[in-house]
Amino acid sequence: MQVPDPTIIEREHLDTSVVEVPNADAVFVVWAGDRSAYMAKTSMLRRRLLRIFKPADSNPGASPRRSLNLREVATRVEYWPTASRFESMLVHYALARRYFPEDYLRLLKLRMPAYVKLILANEFPRTQVSARLSASRALHYGPFQSRAAAELFENQFLDLFQMRRCQENLEPSPQHPGCIYGEMNRCLRPCQQVVTRDEYLSEVERVEEFLTGNGGALLSVAMAARDRLSAEMNFEEAARQHKQLERIQGVLALRGDLVCDIDHLYGVAIAPCLAPDSVLLWFVCQGAWQAPVRFTLTAPHFTSMVSLDQRLRELVGSIQPVTPPLAEKQEHLALLARWHYSSWSDGEWIGFAGLDQVPYKKLVRAISRVSQKNSAQSG
Repeated sequence: MQVPDPTIIEREHLDTSVVEVPNADAVFVVWAGDRSAYMAKTSMLRRRLLRIFKPADSNPGASPRRSLNLREVATRVEYWPTASRFESMLVHYALARRYFPEDYLRLLKLRMPAYVKLILANEFPRTQVSARLSASRALHYGPFQSRAAAELFENQFLDLFQMRRCQENLEPSPQHPGCIYGEMNRCLRPCQQVVTRDEYLSEVERVEEFLTGNGGALLSVAMAARDRLSAEMNFEEAARQHKQLERIQGVLALRGDLVCDIDHLYGVAIAPCLAPDSVLLWFVCQGAWQAPVRFTLTAPHFTSMVSLDQRLRELVGSIQPVTPPLAEKQEHLALLARWHYSSWSDGEWIGFAGLDQVPYKKLVRAISRVSQKNSAQSG
């Protein structure tokens, strides 16, 4: 994730320059020689710098100050103005990785979100709630707002299938003691060789289809069965299918806006921009943040006849998605979850299934709203 060049304040100009910096969102680094002594993001840059560079108390009888003061060690200050808390979060992350490569996760206090993981590499696949992405063959469904939300979804969606819930690596045998789910016919009991491995994998395929398709296939089957039974005037069975349909819809309602198979997690965050009459578009492709794109609402004269919709289509068509290493992708998803599920979330998020399925009308309206709101606040 690239960041622009910073604005620099040298030590000899510290007192005169700090009072002139904007009192707005920014990320800054205070340097002590060649070592970065302090890095932070703030919504009031001038106030924050004045506080940490305040002269020592001249009153010898006063109690010592406990607030951070870097006046004596600072050799220069670098800062990056931003247009939103969202942009500050991503710039802060990029700079922390650059300047504190060994310790940036602790400094950012970045908590990894929870996923429901379908472990396909296991001989008898099972699900697991995890906060880590794995390189082995698996389907990661998330990110959820909390681990409790992921556990609730896992428990509820497994009630729709007969896949095992035990966490052991199975060694199937007719003498295996089994579990309560098998006794209640909520598991195919591969541990006791009641079904073959191929029969069990057929049920796993149904689970995988449910997760990758966000329940679409299962909903369609239940809806078609209900309508057919109603047409046949078999109202008792139609009522059962209707209850099953409601169960499926109830399970899907537990997911949250971001939750999907992360390999199909696409979307765009529309955020304010420092440039006038513009917004920043931060695309997410397969769960990874792409470089931001500045989108100006007022087109240049030679393209003034081109609609916003057409310009957006051309922009999306030019995107060449970059896939980061797995560990970095996990951090990108954590940042997305932190922003989207937070109480301070600014800007707007629009999710979609792929770059060929962008809802352009919805995107145009969101861009207009963010631009108008930004203009009102800056005015």
